[in-house]
Order: sequence, then structure tokens, then C-alpha cells
Amino acid sequence: MIFEILAVGLIISAVLALFLDEVIYSVAALAGTFFFTALIYVLNGAIFAAIFQFAVGVGTLAILFLSGEMLGDKPTKKTSPKRTGALIGAGAVLSLPAIFLSVSGATGAAASNISFGDALWNVRGLDVILQALVILTVALGIAIVLYEKKKGGK
Repeated sequence: MIFEILAVGLIISAVLALFLDEVIYSVAALAGTFFFTALIYVLNGAIFAAIFQFAVGVGTLAILFLSGEMLGDKPTKKTSPKRTGALIGAGAVLSLPAIFLSVSGATGAAASNISFGDALWNVRGLDVILQALVILTVALGIAIVLYEKKKGGK
């Protein structure tokens, strides 16, 4: 039951991070997404993956917040509570498969004796490396845009 609650929180915070207009609220929702992901890793026994997710999340949030504040246009109107409620509702609807179709355990030919932590680091370690490369690419892109903006402003 705890995994379903975390999945609902993860999906709702991801939807809010994507569709909120104000940068500060969007970054706060993204922080919730990283937090829920790290909690899911911890509950599955992948402590190092949770620490990695938390560390990468903190760096990503700092970069996105600073670049969003420096490069983004300020919204002329505030997001209405009605729209925020609609976004939360959309996230709740999108999380219904996570609630009702969760897999409690595989049996038969699909069963595996490998733990989640072992699968993450030994079988799927490439995914973690690719995630880090994507974040590095985003950070470098933002740095280049800021440099060009500063150079053009002189």
C-alpha cells in the first residue's frame, strides 16, 4: 500500500512540475518528484541509488531554478487554484494504473531471484549513467546560453 501512495505522489508532483506556470512552484513540484523517487528506492533496498537520486536532484533543482529565474519570463498572471486542482486531478487519474495494476510478485517463468538494488546497479547501471549524462548536457547547455546572453549584453 505504501508503494501505491508514493506512486500517486510521484505522478501528481511530476504533472505539477510540468504544467505549473510559476518557476518556483514548478521547481518545488520537481523536488517532490525527486523525493518520492528516492523514497521508492529506499523502500526497495537500493540505498545507494536513493542517495544518488537525492544528490542529482539537488544539483538539478539548483540549476533549473537559477536558469529559470534568469532566463524565463515572469508570468503576467498567477495560476488559478482551479487550474492547480485540475492538474492534481489529472495526476490522480494518471496514477490509477499504479494503484490498481501494481505487481506484487512474479511467479513462474517470470520470477527472478535478483533484488531490486542488484538489478538497478548490476543489470541497469547504464540507465543511471545515461541520466547523469542528460543532466550534465542540460547544465552545459544552460551555461552556454547564459554565457552567450552575458557576452551579447556587453
